[in-house]
Amino acid sequence: MMTLGNARITSAAAPAAFFARWADIATWPEWNADTEWVRLDGPFATGSTGVLKPKGGPRTKFVIAELSDSEFTDVSLLLGARLTFHHLIGATPDGGSEVRVAVTLAGPLARVWNLILGKGIKESLQRDLEALQVVAETGSEVRA
Repeated sequence: MMTLGNARITSAAAPAAFFARWADIATWPEWNADTEWVRLDGPFATGSTGVLKPKGGPRTKFVIAELSDSEFTDVSLLLGARLTFHHLIGATPDGGSEVRVAVTLAGPLARVWNLILGKGIKESLQRDLEALQVVAETGSEVRA
């Protein structure tokens, strides 16, 4: 497994505000500049599947691999690899949140996918998390 990037923010918004935005799958393009659209084929729950369309890329199936009150992990199913976005969130003493995101690639074609996706993900990960922070704190749409 290889790590493509990590991002971290501290926010005044409560963890529930972040989970509300993650659960509202159709609005992901408001804070994720590289995503054209997203559809979920069921509830926002562990095991649910969906499809997303990256800008300039093919439709990609994904699964919600883990969902708890402190974690949200989604896995995109690429040909010969799995692209995992692992989100950890914790409450801060002042009622806000600390959010950390790690993106990894695993599988026999992970090195190939790293050449295709790695640089872009690494460059956009912090920016997208900061855009999510604005949306979670204000409820306003952010267009990158």
